[in-house]
Amino acid sequence: MPVTRAKRILSRILLSLAALLVLTLGGTLVWTQVGVMSAEPGPLAHAEANPALTIESAPEGIVLSPADGDADVGLVFIPGAKVQPEGYIATLQDLAAEDGITVVITRPWLNLAFFDPRGLDAFTSAAPDVDSWMVSGHSLGGVRACQLAPDADALVLFASYCATDLSDYRMPVLSVSGSEDGLSTPQKVADARDLLPADARLVEIDGASHASFGAYGPQGGDGEPTVSDQAVRARITELIGTLAAEVR
Repeated sequence: MPVTRAKRILSRILLSLAALLVLTLGGTLVWTQVGVMSAEPGPLAHAEANPALTIESAPEGIVLSPADGDADVGLVFIPGAKVQPEGYIATLQDLAAEDGITVVITRPWLNLAFFDPRGLDAFTSAAPDVDSWMVSGHSLGGVRACQLAPDADALVLFASYCATDLSDYRMPVLSVSGSEDGLSTPQKVADARDLLPADARLVEIDGASHASFGAYGPQGGDGEPTVSDQAVRARITELIGTLAAEVR
C-alpha cells in the first residue's frame, strides 16, 4: 500500500475516533443535566423557615448548622445521582436543628458522585472547628461515601451499599434502607453486607422507598412508600443522633 494512501486511511480512522469521543462526551454531559430531580418546594420552604436552623451556601456545598452555632460533630452528605442537593435539606434539617450536627450537603460534579474526585477534606473545610466527621450518602452518593469512609470517623448509608471492601475497618457504620425500595432493594443491600464491618448496624425502615430518603418527589423504578416522609425523617434523625453520640 502506498505511504500516502496509508496516511489517509490512518487520518480517517483517527478523525472517526475523535468524533466518536466528542459525541460520547457530549452525550454524557447532556445526560447528566437532563432529568435532574429538584427539591419539593413545600418541604424546602418549611426547612428554610425553621428558626433553629441556619442554611448557608458555601464553596463546599450547602451547610446546615444549628442556629445557636453549637456543633461538635459534622456530617458530609453526598446526594444520589441526578438529585438536586437542595432535595435533602428537609430530610437532614433536624440533625442540625435538634442534634447539634453540622451537615455539609455536597454538590457533586455533573450531578453524579462518581464524577467527583474530591476528598473528604474538600467538604469538612466548611466547618473547621468541627473535629469529628461522619460521611454519608444516598444511593450512588453512598457508594462514593464508602470510598471516603477511611478518612472519616463513621459511615452512614442511605438506601445504598458499598462497592468498596470496608470489612476490616474499625469504625461505626450505619446502613439505613427501606423495605419498599425498588432501586437499592433489600436484596441488594443484603448481598453487599459482607463489605461492611461485622459490627455494622443495618436498619430497614418498614414502608420506606428509595425516594423516602430525600424530599425531591417520586423516582422512576422505585417502590411505593407506605410510610410518611415525616416518619422517615424522624427515624433518620434518631439513628444518626445516636451514632453522633458514639463519635463525640
